Amino acid sequence: MTMTEGAGGTPAAPRARPRALLLLPVALFGALALVFLIRLEEGGDPGSVPSVLIGHPAPDFALPPLDGINVPGLQRADLAGRVTVVNVFASWCVPCRDEHPLLVGLAKDPRVHIVGIDYKDTPENARRFLSDLGNPYAAIGVDVRGRSTIDWGVYGVPETFLVGPDGVIREKIIGPLTAESITQRLMPAVERLGKTAG
Repeated sequence: MTMTEGAGGTPAAPRARPRALLLLPVALFGALALVFLIRLEEGGDPGSVPSVLIGHPAPDFALPPLDGINVPGLQRADLAGRVTVVNVFASWCVPCRDEHPLLVGLAKDPRVHIVGIDYKDTPENARRFLSDLGNPYAAIGVDVRGRSTIDWGVYGVPETFLVGPDGVIREKIIGPLTAESITQRLMPAVERLGKTAG
């Protein structure tokens, strides 16, 4: 703290910060806590975070295939012409393991085309993950550095997107898929998209 000289050459007392500035961080924290509390009271779904990409075309991307797995890589052109579930996963992701049996079951539904983006993973671990748990993906793009997933607006893994036959993102689910999120959100959206495409 610096001191200034007052009249007569005597040091003046340091200036005190306004009390309102000291209370500003406490007030901001309180306001944020109130917003979160209101959202919880309203029953907001934490997996339903608004995405600016919903209603917009999927970003342009082209990802190489996962070596040693007999499915192609993934690019935007692969999303056109059918309802596609794009699942962002990684072998090191514990919630990805939790949701994986649901994806394997969902892959049996002919209305849905499931593709994956392997996020910041090693090929060996990703192959072991799919060998142990099954491969629900018709195509897998490897995003080693996580750059393509930034364009998708991915916060973390797992995340799942529903892309319509027109290549437009229609739904985003943050966190692991659950039986509830599939029956209440994903499949109703798949059915709506199937009707509009037909």
